[in-house]
Amino acid sequence: MANTILTSGVRNNLLTLQQTTAEQGAIQNRLATGRRVNSAIDNPINFFTAAGLNDRAGQLNGLLDGISNGIQTIQSASKGIDGIIKLVQSAQSTIKQAQADAAQNRPTATSATLGATKAAALGATVTAAGTITITAGSTAYTVTVGATETIRDVVNKINDSGIATAAVNNAGELTIKGTGSDDLVIAGADAVTAAGLNGTHTGAAANSDVRANLVDQFNELRNQINELATDASYNGINLLAGDALSVVFNEKTGAAQNKLNIQGEEVTAANLGIGQAGAGGIDFQNDTDLANASDALTNALTSLRSTASSLGSQLSVVQTRQDFTKNLVNTLTIGADNLVLADSNEEGAKLLALNTRQQLSQTALSLASQADQGVLRLFG
Repeated sequence: MANTILTSGVRNNLLTLQQTTAEQGAIQNRLATGRRVNSAIDNPINFFTAAGLNDRAGQLNGLLDGISNGIQTIQSASKGIDGIIKLVQSAQSTIKQAQADAAQNRPTATSATLGATKAAALGATVTAAGTITITAGSTAYTVTVGATETIRDVVNKINDSGIATAAVNNAGELTIKGTGSDDLVIAGADAVTAAGLNGTHTGAAANSDVRANLVDQFNELRNQINELATDASYNGINLLAGDALSVVFNEKTGAAQNKLNIQGEEVTAANLGIGQAGAGGIDFQNDTDLANASDALTNALTSLRSTASSLGSQLSVVQTRQDFTKNLVNTLTIGADNLVLADSNEEGAKLLALNTRQQLSQTALSLASQADQGVLRLFG
C-alpha cells in the first residue's frame, strides 16, 4: 500500500496539534490527581524526597498513639494521687478528732476537801512543809512545799510540772488533771495537810467511746487508699502499682531512639507509713500514738505531693513532645506536598491556554489542507 504523503505545512500543524493534545492530557491528569509529580518519571528527585518525608511523617504519626496512651496513663496515676491525698487528709481529720476528744478527757485526781474557807482564800498557808510527787506514766515530778507557802503557790508549782495542771473547784477540792493520756498518780506527804494532799490519789485514763468509734473510720480510710491506688491503671499499666511506662518519641531504633522511661512506685498505706489502728497498731486512747500517727500522715502527704510533682513534670514532657510531634508531622507533610502537589490555579490557566492553542492549531491545519486542495484544482 502506498504511503500517504503530507505536505510540510500540514505535517507541522499536525505535530503542533499532537503536542498540544499531549500537554492537555498531562495537565488534566494533574488536575484530576492534584499532583504534578505522580511517579519517578515526572521528577525523580522530588518524587523520592517526598516519599521519604511522607514515610517519616507516617511513622511519627503512628507514634502519636503511643504518646497519647502515655499521657492518659500518667494522668490516671496523677488523678489517683490526688484522690489518695484527699483520703490522707480525711485520716488526718480523724486523728485530730481523737486528739480533741483526748484533750477533753484527761486523767484527773481529786484531793480531799479543803474546806470553804481555804477554798475561798487560796492565800492561806499550808500547815507544814512537805513534798508532792506527781507521776504520769513513766514521768515523775516532785513539788517541794514550804511551811510558809500558800495554796496558790502549790497550784502554781504543780502547773509548772508540765505533766499536770491544778485548780481548786467550787466544792473546795484541789483537782489535778494530767496533760497527757497516761494514768495520773499523786502522792502527797502527810504533813502537807492544808493542801488536802495527804495520802495517795489516782486518776486513771478512761477509754473514750468516741475515739473507739474513730478507729473503724480511720481503718476504712486506710483501706480506701489501697483500693484507689489499685484502680488507678490505664490500658493495663498502673504507675501506682509499681509498673513501668516507656513513651517513645521518635522513629529511630537502638541508641538513636528517644524515649521517656517512667518507673512507677507501689503506693499503699503501709508504704506511706500509715499504720493500722486498733489492737497491735495505733492506740487511739494514747496521746503518743495519736501524735505519731499525725506525724506519719504529714510525712505521707509530703511523699504524695512529691510523687504528684514528679508525675506532673513527666506529664509536661510527654505533652510537649506530643505537640512537637504533631507539628513535625505537619511540617513533613507540607514539605512533601510542596514537592509533588499541583497548583490547581496554575494548571487551570495552562489548560485554558492549551485549549486556545489547540483551537488555533486546528484552524491552521484546516488552512494548510485547503491550500493543498487548491493545488489539486490546477490539475482538474
